[in-house]
Amino acid sequence: MRAVVQRVTESRVTVDEKITGEIGKGLMVLIGVQDGDDEQDAAYIADKVSGLRIFEDEEGKLNLSVKDIGGSVLAVSQFTLLGDARKGRRPGFSRAARPEEANRLYRKVIEAIEAQDIHVEEGVFRAEMMVEIHNDGPVTILLDSHREF
Repeated sequence: MRAVVQRVTESRVTVDEKITGEIGKGLMVLIGVQDGDDEQDAAYIADKVSGLRIFEDEEGKLNLSVKDIGGSVLAVSQFTLLGDARKGRRPGFSRAARPEEANRLYRKVIEAIEAQDIHVEEGVFRAEMMVEIHNDGPVTILLDSHREF
């Protein structure tokens, strides 16, 4: 499972010109589920997102988590994170999980983050979405439950 985590001042997702998820200060998290991922992968990503210390403390050091600052998470499923563009110019998506399994594990990530008393907003699974991200810093962290990077 992969995730792109961005520290944001605000972020929103729009589907068919309707806002489906919106947060102020917090984390925008794009989540891609790989074929073969399981609950352990979901727990790993949720734990990392919940505890990632990428917000500044009173001394200006990246020492606080989204929970520490009372922030929120905007989660969006994005199978293209599993795109493989090593050959040619058209990425292949054979490593992405089937939609039913991807949605199940995506939901597990959200539930596990919410269990940490962190408010989570969402995009719409498998929908065409417009995502607005006001990346703060910019701070962007890549996570991979298989530790490929």
